Amino acid sequence: MEPYYYMQLDKQQQAAYRDMKAGLQALAPSFLVTRLENRVLGDIFFQLRLDCPEISYAVGFQYRFYPDSTKVELVPEYLFEKAKIREHQKAMEARIAKLIRPAQALTAWEKELYIHDFICQGVRYDKLKKPYSHEIIGPLGQGVGVCEGIAKTVKILCDALGIWCMIAISEANPEKNIKYRHAWNIIRAEGKYCHLDATFDNSLGTGDNIRYDYFNLSDSAFFRDHEPVLYKAPPCSEGNLFYYLVKKQSFTKTEDVEKRALQAIKKKKNLTFHWRGGYLTREKLTELLQLLEGTARDRGKYAQVSLNWPQAVLSVSFLDELPENELVLEEVKDT
Repeated sequence: MEPYYYMQLDKQQQAAYRDMKAGLQALAPSFLVTRLENRVLGDIFFQLRLDCPEISYAVGFQYRFYPDSTKVELVPEYLFEKAKIREHQKAMEARIAKLIRPAQALTAWEKELYIHDFICQGVRYDKLKKPYSHEIIGPLGQGVGVCEGIAKTVKILCDALGIWCMIAISEANPEKNIKYRHAWNIIRAEGKYCHLDATFDNSLGTGDNIRYDYFNLSDSAFFRDHEPVLYKAPPCSEGNLFYYLVKKQSFTKTEDVEKRALQAIKKKKNLTFHWRGGYLTREKLTELLQLLEGTARDRGKYAQVSLNWPQAVLSVSFLDELPENELVLEEVKDT
């Protein structure tokens, strides 16, 4: 697929990008790269690996040069020996081919959904102190990963299924107690760009209860609880491809909430919905909670509500016994 970050570079930076890509793909112990400032080379190395998640075996580099040279000799840091890297490459290629096979005939939106659900059901968020948790090897090979590894896995599966996808990065924000960078994806669907954060949805869902709170969000919704992008990214102005809107689980009227709650109780299922009937103020939340509690009580049940307040998404369980906490404010996991 189109290498997004490569296209943002100037000609000299693109030359360095190509040099790095060729050297890393050859698994060379060292190779020459167009000489640029250390910080610029570091950014290019990082962005190359966002464009090409299959380069999962190189995690850093050192370099040396002569004062008058136009090139630097870059010495990459590889995770494994060459034979082990080749072994991992074959395993990853086979794993990806097997994963995408059932999705080949799906629509683009369904393919994206398929990838999202694989992450939410097949990958466990785990803050491992291992480099591979930041690469596709973690989610695809070990079934675990953090946001960077998950975003790279989403991209490589999107690439394999012909869906335009890039990886977006936000910076840490110590003032908000956000200690690390965060990674997610931007998808081009029906010619328009949307945010997809499979890591956040992965951390919200439990068991078969998959969440779609961050499936195809616009900028205005997404950045309610995400930091600004570190590198330039396409603007996402499209909100009509949001999962809950497409699936008619986005309500503007309380009577719709009551109707769906009754259906969920009858079918013995949870109810997850998005509220878009104005801002989800404390007053409106109280009204919705009272409605859900009353509807459950009329059917001999108790309502326990998990709330993703920034995204105005409520997930309701209907229980036979009074829960210890009737309202749980959800928190997403980040790296």
